[in-house]
Amino acid sequence: MTLRFILILLFSSTLSNNYAQLSVAEIFTSNMVLQRDQPIHVWGWTGPNETVTVSFNGKSYSALSTADGSWHVEMPALPAGGPHDMKVISSSEEINFENILMGDVWLCSGQSNMEWIVANSNNAEYEINNSDHPTIRHYKVEHSWSKNKEEHLEGGPWQIAGPSTTGNFSAVGYFFARELQKHENVPIGLLNSSWGGSRIEPWMRIESVREFLDEDLDTFLERKEREAREIQARMEEKIRGFENDAEIQSALADGYDDSGWDSIELPGLWEESGYDGLDGIVWVRKIITLSEEEAQSGLTLHLAMVDDADETFVNGQSVGSMKGWNAERVYNVPASALKKGDNILMIQITDTGGGGGVHGDPSQLYYTSSTGDHSMAGSWKFNVQEARAVSAGMAPNQTPTVLYNKMIHPIINFPIKGVLWYQGESNSGEASAFVYRDIFKTMISDWRELWGMGDFPFLWVQLANFMAADEEPAESSWAVLRESQSAALELENTGEAVIIDIGEAGDIHPRNKQDVGLRLSLAARKVAYGEDIEYSGPVFKSAKKKGNEVILTFDHVGSGLMSKSDNGSVGGFAIAGADGKFVWASAEIEGNKVRLHAEAISDPVHVRYAWGNNPDKANLYNKEGLPARPFRADVK
Repeated sequence: MTLRFILILLFSSTLSNNYAQLSVAEIFTSNMVLQRDQPIHVWGWTGPNETVTVSFNGKSYSALSTADGSWHVEMPALPAGGPHDMKVISSSEEINFENILMGDVWLCSGQSNMEWIVANSNNAEYEINNSDHPTIRHYKVEHSWSKNKEEHLEGGPWQIAGPSTTGNFSAVGYFFARELQKHENVPIGLLNSSWGGSRIEPWMRIESVREFLDEDLDTFLERKEREAREIQARMEEKIRGFENDAEIQSALADGYDDSGWDSIELPGLWEESGYDGLDGIVWVRKIITLSEEEAQSGLTLHLAMVDDADETFVNGQSVGSMKGWNAERVYNVPASALKKGDNILMIQITDTGGGGGVHGDPSQLYYTSSTGDHSMAGSWKFNVQEARAVSAGMAPNQTPTVLYNKMIHPIINFPIKGVLWYQGESNSGEASAFVYRDIFKTMISDWRELWGMGDFPFLWVQLANFMAADEEPAESSWAVLRESQSAALELENTGEAVIIDIGEAGDIHPRNKQDVGLRLSLAARKVAYGEDIEYSGPVFKSAKKKGNEVILTFDHVGSGLMSKSDNGSVGGFAIAGADGKFVWASAEIEGNKVRLHAEAISDPVHVRYAWGNNPDKANLYNKEGLPARPFRADVK
């Protein structure tokens, strides 16, 4: 038996660099956007004590490399414009970059809703086909991690927005940039460093996150390494594997005996079938029996979603492949790949972290032939080509500081306009939702210190509505997390996009990223560009008792308060007496105030609005069309 096992450890030591050839930091490529109105920093590596010259905008600037070969050139600021070319020259080598724009660079970071691509958003085909915006550029940092701070970045290159590229851009970032350019005539660079499922702690350097950890990082990693080795031992006993690569080729065709393979129920992550801690490369196999008519007509495979990437084969012929852990797979299979009788469907799944496998609703896993739709949900054969044993809780996107070290630290010398942040779902548990307010503010302040550019704009997306709505007022860790996010608004130059009205109850990833980008752009126009606009929905100001009623006042009422219900009724408010038992309140808009009343509460003490995982009754807006921010408060 041959099965490649790789033990995933975050202990891997960093090898000393031995540079001889000239190189430039990976963030620099053709088509890049450099931050306007800020000193321009270019850096890289070569041999020791080498003179490196950077020629840009008709001028040249030189620096001498250090003993370890690193060099750093600083050039004067330039206004928005371009295109420019850049040459980086040593005594024997030259590197050229073309089509460079000076504009505003926005770092886009967080978890899956920031990583979510345009191709998986609403009206994707239309948006992609109409995305010819040559002054919007995008750079994707690849998933990577390290226990130690690293100087090298994995990712790139910079890409120009257009029908052939935009589909893989961060949807939030792209729609933000598109909306912003309607009002700000400046090129926009989107530096996308995000990782689905990540907590906030992995994005923080150890010096700032240490105070929030329950145990020392080295102790944590040592414990998780032991657990990973135990998982590997269990896997080696359980997993059959392949004899060699030739066996994989045999398995793609009819006549192969897969009786020695395990069985797994699909759709479903393989962790749910006893393969906890397994990342790597896995094959699933199923036989589809077709009539002659069906085989001659071709068919369409609907494979639900695959975490993280797949290549799909029918009778040994590749019929489709895709990356993206939450994108539905739909592949057309030509008649030339099919035959009457048994046809072998095999999917090679590559999982880089977290859950793995074919997942989704059973109704999403089927094929369509000339005779209709045929379900493929149920038992599939399962075998492992390459296993990476990862201890639960040791996934890089859950481990403090390791994403900062590899995905943020290498770019802190790259000037930016500001940050767009969409994260929090992974910190929304009861144990972490409240403390998030302290962690989040610490991270914002620390990133600003690291960049050394003052209090640059930091904008974020508040968590969307998600999960089943509450029939009666209830406690909610998601509401607490939203409150923690809003608490960071006490920091200078911050802004928040409230989206409690555009989420999806059954999906943590709202497809409507257009309005997310729009609302972030409103915050940017105010916070980053100084426009005199209404950029926020109503924000709680005061709650005063008047008899058995509560009178609420708000900031950011804009042109006035309004309800979005068809009959003008206002929902989403709850009040409680001294016992803290909340009931829904009747609400009426009176000018720029809201009057609350509940028959069961004669002496109101507490008030809440939009307090729930999915506050579907909340419908208070200003006339600019922006939703009121959720809140809880005591009545005065």
